[in-house]
Amino acid sequence: MTSLETEILRASWFLAGPTASGKSDVSLCLAERLNAEIISLDSMAVYRGMDIGTAKPGMAERGRVRHHLIDVAEPHQEFSVAEFVRMAVLAAEAILTRSRIPLFVGGTGLYLRSLLRGICESPASDRELRQSLEQDAREKGNVWLLAQLRTIDPASADRLHINDIRRVIRAIEVYRMAGKPLSEIQQQCVRPPADQPRAVVWLAPPRDWLYRRINLRVEQMMASGLLEETRQLLQRDPPPGRTARQALGYRELIPVLEGRESLAEAVRQIQTATRQFAKRQHTWFRNLSECTALPLTGSESPQQIASRILVHGRSVG
Repeated sequence: MTSLETEILRASWFLAGPTASGKSDVSLCLAERLNAEIISLDSMAVYRGMDIGTAKPGMAERGRVRHHLIDVAEPHQEFSVAEFVRMAVLAAEAILTRSRIPLFVGGTGLYLRSLLRGICESPASDRELRQSLEQDAREKGNVWLLAQLRTIDPASADRLHINDIRRVIRAIEVYRMAGKPLSEIQQQCVRPPADQPRAVVWLAPPRDWLYRRINLRVEQMMASGLLEETRQLLQRDPPPGRTARQALGYRELIPVLEGRESLAEAVRQIQTATRQFAKRQHTWFRNLSECTALPLTGSESPQQIASRILVHGRSVG
């Protein structure tokens, strides 16, 4: 990462947290008090037409505070981490030229880590090894593949979803080629304290409270038309790519539209998968030494949480 990029990130604030933890409401209050613009840290909010399932901020919220890196790609496109970092740094630089503060907000741990530490160098892909692992996944299944990763790199296994075959395979590939876990390589990318952003906070609400919120949010998404949004996504030409099809909420509803699953069962699966995702998000943020957890009771207002973040950020700035 260049010295300019380091300077830009040093001037930025970061608000992370698991899904349904209230980040969006807090971020609006915080942005207004910081004179900030928000840069999304959500890997699925980049896709146009995927609004309900990604809980994108509505036009009222975007009118209240300017947002960036939302609706910047089509669902059939693959949007890389490198592309995100490039666009995020450019957005932050433009925000600073307007004498405002970049406020990164979201729950995608990979995006957050890549900004904080840069994209760590790891062994180049080995085509034969990758094809062999892909064949193992097809023949033995995702559970078996993730179990293999857990024996050599439990930290990576804890934060990766069982269906994220591409990254599970990559983590195994790195270990076999480098002789050490991917998580260890990534830990070596931690930047000196003087180069780190001054305020990187993640919301840590009680798990029971969060899970109730998740279950309710899924019900609200269904009532708002998530099934129809998924139908429209599948009807696009060209159709959605692998990444968009695997997005939480959409991947569970696709079998319903194809007549292979009941709607009630799909909703239950979305709720379960979202709770599991929130647990993995906790693991991501807890394992990033740059992040400070902000414990919550669930009774705080967004304004109160924003005030606590301001106090923390200014105390370490």
